[in-house]
Amino acid sequence: MTRFGTLLLLLVGSGLCFAQNESLPIGPGDLVQIQVLEDSSLNQTVRVTDAGEVPLILGVDVKIARMTPAEAAKAIGDDLVKRKFLVNPHVSVVVTQFATQNVSVLGQVHTPGAYPIGTPRSIIDVLALAGGLTDVADRTVTIERCGTGERVDYYVSNNSDAALASSVKVYPGDKVIVPKAKIVYVLGDVGRPGAYPMVTNDSKFSVLQAVANAGGTLNHAVPSKTRLIRKRTDGSYEEMQVSISRMQKGKVPDLPLQSDDIIYVPFSYMRNLAMNMGGIIAAAEASTIQVF
Repeated sequence: MTRFGTLLLLLVGSGLCFAQNESLPIGPGDLVQIQVLEDSSLNQTVRVTDAGEVPLILGVDVKIARMTPAEAAKAIGDDLVKRKFLVNPHVSVVVTQFATQNVSVLGQVHTPGAYPIGTPRSIIDVLALAGGLTDVADRTVTIERCGTGERVDYYVSNNSDAALASSVKVYPGDKVIVPKAKIVYVLGDVGRPGAYPMVTNDSKFSVLQAVANAGGTLNHAVPSKTRLIRKRTDGSYEEMQVSISRMQKGKVPDLPLQSDDIIYVPFSYMRNLAMNMGGIIAAAEASTIQVF
């Protein structure tokens, strides 16, 4: 293979290896690798100055801060043409190391805070730095890119293979926000009444799943008269009767739940008479979050 072909292969390989960084702006302190296809003597690895410039071997400085690698390559190429060093240069710029900056991890992690990283890290690694997700964390986390403000959502699957296979990168200066999971309430004659975060693998919850998580119905319950109370968009509530007994027998479909839904499984008929919707809502508001 010719020297030209070898260098071209190296450039293509570098482009593939760092393709995930090509849209991120270059910043002061970043270490960049500059390669010029037509003249290897111009190749160098140099750190961007505080002024946002790279000092080239030719004794000139080119400002590349806040440019993507592709934009920086064009700026350096244009400068080489302007100074009549080359006629039609092919320049490649790759960020080999980002300046050490903090990545901020906020919300439902065990130790929220700012963590220094100098290279791109997987979202799984960054969450681990912050102690991992809490038991009431939403599985969908948001990454806000430094500089651009772009937001990327990532779903932290309960399936380890899926989580590792689809993990996205977090870059120095990014922010990671982990919101609190949506909550549903299971009250009445169940084993463990309380509030339950919707943290199933697909963040979906059904009536039967919620009741099962709450320990199931007890001996004196009347599951056929279960009440589902749902908050409307205007803040008012609607109430519907659902039959857990018929759902369990497959006679009617299991119902998907929405955030803040309240399931009330009544006690015996005599005790059930005294519990109105207002009392159920008040009980839900006072509930403790249950985690298992």
